[in-house]
Amino acid sequence: MASLKKLVNNESRYLRSFQLFLDRSSEHQSMQKFINGTLPDILARIGDGKSSIDVMGVGSGGGKIDLQMLSQLQSKHPGVSITNEIVEPSGEMINNYKELVSKTPDLENINFTWHMMTSSEYELLRTEKNITTKMDFIHMIQMLYYESDPGARVKFFRSLLNQTGKLLLILGSGTSGWAKLRNTYKSELCDSNIGQYVTTYLNEYLDAEGITFQSYDLSSSIDITECFTVGDENGELLLDFLTQVSDFSKMAPEDLKAGVMDLLHHPECSKEIDGRIMFNSTMVVVVVGP
Repeated sequence: MASLKKLVNNESRYLRSFQLFLDRSSEHQSMQKFINGTLPDILARIGDGKSSIDVMGVGSGGGKIDLQMLSQLQSKHPGVSITNEIVEPSGEMINNYKELVSKTPDLENINFTWHMMTSSEYELLRTEKNITTKMDFIHMIQMLYYESDPGARVKFFRSLLNQTGKLLLILGSGTSGWAKLRNTYKSELCDSNIGQYVTTYLNEYLDAEGITFQSYDLSSSIDITECFTVGDENGELLLDFLTQVSDFSKMAPEDLKAGVMDLLHHPECSKEIDGRIMFNSTMVVVVVGP
């Protein structure tokens, strides 16, 4: 399998496949429903009595979801100033985030700071510069898959919380098509760690550490119909994102490709609705904190 290359190491192709995933997925709509319905009550319980609330986004991408959460935070704490730190390794994503901020009204009381680095690099930065600031709200959305030691990352960012702070994690459910795909082919696909950190593993880790948390299911699906049209460029990009392998349809051995395609069409991963093949991408929100 040495010929398989991680998609994340090909930034241009990763960003193209990620954008296509967003276009074909109901993930953001599902997150928006949670942000508008459940999150406000969670945010109402942080930063009580403080004149400033400290927020951090880890792996925030282009910032669309971040700004929606910040809007809810503003509505629950009117007039309170907010410091918002972002840890994101992609320069292109940070530029997209900054552009979105420049076009979004009513952000006058929010101070943005961007760190173009990985979460482990950020941890090193805090250690080297002896930074001791604490956070009231930290969110890590769909990013633990890319960590070599996800448990250590959760432990570190949890250590940055104030006493009443909250850590919000969103990742694929253990019942999703993602989990079935990763668990079936974790030794064949080059980013095998991604299959080990579905919600079941996270819950086991938090239970073992005696950490209080709440969880919420978010139903979501991805239209992967194009993946089954040979030579379709969009389909190939979607396959890359699903497998996290760059140029999967061209580089994967035929037996692996055939097995992955069969599994993607299997009822355990997808449903056919109105002639479209809809991949189960159900997510879980885990909120850590008192």
